[in-house]
Amino acid sequence: MNWQEHLTVDPHICHGRICIRGTRIMVSVLLDNLAAGVSPEEILHSYPSLTPTHLQAALAYAAALARDRIVPLPA
Repeated sequence: MNWQEHLTVDPHICHGRICIRGTRIMVSVLLDNLAAGVSPEEILHSYPSLTPTHLQAALAYAAALARDRIVPLPA
C-alpha cells in the first residue's frame, strides 16, 4: 500500500493535518473511529466519499508512524 497516493497535507486545509486526498477528512478522525470500535462499514457509510482503499491508506500511514517513532510506555 502506497499511502502517499491517497493522503495529503495542505496548510490551508484542516490546519495542515494529514487528510484523505480531495477531502477534508482527517486521517486522525478515521483512526479514532477505528480505535473506538466503529466498523469500517459504518465509517464508509458516514463518509460516502471514502473507499476501503482510503481506510487502508490511513492504517498504512499509522503503521509507518509506529515504525518510525518510539513512544515510551509507563512502567
